[in-house]
Amino acid sequence: MPSLQDIRRRIASVKSTQKITKAMKMVAAAKLRRAQDAIVSARPYAYNMRDLTKRLAARADRESHPLLSPGRSETVALIVVTSDRGLCGGFNSNLVNTTMRVLREDFAGKPVELIIIGRKGVEALRRRPCTIRATHVGVFEKYSVTASGRIIEEAANDFVDGRYGEVYCLYNEFKSAISQKVIVERLLPYELPEESPGADIPYIYEPGESAILFSLLVKNIHVQMHRIFLESAASEQGARMAAMDSATKNAGDVIDRLTLKYNRARQDAITKEVVEVVSGAEAL
Repeated sequence: MPSLQDIRRRIASVKSTQKITKAMKMVAAAKLRRAQDAIVSARPYAYNMRDLTKRLAARADRESHPLLSPGRSETVALIVVTSDRGLCGGFNSNLVNTTMRVLREDFAGKPVELIIIGRKGVEALRRRPCTIRATHVGVFEKYSVTASGRIIEEAANDFVDGRYGEVYCLYNEFKSAISQKVIVERLLPYELPEESPGADIPYIYEPGESAILFSLLVKNIHVQMHRIFLESAASEQGARMAAMDSATKNAGDVIDRLTLKYNRARQDAITKEVVEVVSGAEAL
């Protein structure tokens, strides 16, 4: 049975851990507010641009632009967006497990190359049976729209050059502070609707249909990748806040159990001393 000093030392250790987890929860909550505002502001623009681009692309010939035409290769590029830091619950483990399931089931028999964003994803997937094409670490520490643009531009260039036949992205979509959903989204080639409303309505393009379509197709994938990064950043902070809140509550439960154990051990020690004193007095 541990001594009273050992129990006191453990209680102090757990209290110190509880202070850390509580502070991390408060920091994550502050970052979550900013990240949530950013993704809520970015979604309307990104969704409307995606819909507009698909409507215009549906009116054009698939062979008119390399981002619309099917890829010439069977190799698939899968961009996996994870975090650089841990202590965020199942945020990264869910992404890694889903990645392996997608490789095993959805892309069975196809060569797949992974483009991994985030230190935790790199560390986990390097130990798994998969092919890693590129890694990007530290993107979220000083994130800017140019970072996501550079990553998707490299993948798009490989798609146009014929290295990839399809480009997908796997990430956590932000639902709420305590809820995220793993999404697998195809970025290239564009998924066009079978029926486009208003397809028979004539449009006047200036400077020209091909120039406008080319500009929109390129800008849209940059905007969608930027939105995906914002979704992941908000999801990470929400997962970290929930994990630290749970850890703080668990530390409180441990402290309560240790305090009860300490009081019982102390009471037993006092009772034992009283019994020894009474026995000694009776012996005299």
